[in-house]
Amino acid sequence: MMKINDLKELLEGNAYPGRGIVVGRSEDGKTAEIAYFIMGRSVNSRNRVFTATSDGIRTEAADPSKLSDPHLIIYSPVRTLGNITIVTNGDQTDTIYDGMSMGQTFEQSLRCREYEDDAPNYTPRISAVVTAAGGELSYSISILKSADGDPSCCERFTFDYPAPVAGVGHFIHTYMGDGSPLPSFEGEPEKIAVGADNIDGFTMKIWNALNGDNKVSLYTCFIDIATGEKQTRIINKYDKA
Repeated sequence: MMKINDLKELLEGNAYPGRGIVVGRSEDGKTAEIAYFIMGRSVNSRNRVFTATSDGIRTEAADPSKLSDPHLIIYSPVRTLGNITIVTNGDQTDTIYDGMSMGQTFEQSLRCREYEDDAPNYTPRISAVVTAAGGELSYSISILKSADGDPSCCERFTFDYPAPVAGVGHFIHTYMGDGSPLPSFEGEPEKIAVGADNIDGFTMKIWNALNGDNKVSLYTCFIDIATGEKQTRIINKYDKA
């Protein structure tokens, strides 16, 4: 049986998980819970905020004068397609949105993408799609990564959760920890316990557990599985100039 972890402990025990996606089902089974966070070590990667858009969120420069390279920094981490919420750590959000809009599956839509072109890290692309409507919840999580740092091979893994168990969620992040080069995430998404917190409690639990120096922004979303109604929160460490 796969161990069920405490998300707070996982985050507190990793100074640099990088970017992370959390998806799960509330303890009472009524709510889909989603979180996406970004961290940064450089001035360029820390110079970011999340801003709300008509169908999700977008990253923007906190101070445009300090933005040295928008590549891999500016993108839409969250978009909504009908009753599907797409969450990713890069511009593959748009790739998934466009592909699924044309009838492709989640997996098919990502066939044209690979890990990020940020040698020597080759940061994995992590993505999730969450479908919540009419009392039914399902989600899938994908990771595209280099073969142990070898860019000649892109390894593709998709994990499907067609009937998520109440009180259980999954957490995937880009790095196993800090390092040079940064070590890519390994294995299955980590199974986590999902408690009975409201969205504010859920949000602050994650934000407070992230490393104080490296955390940048956090987005959370609760979806009522019966009605599709959403609640969202955004926390930015740096105010927009």
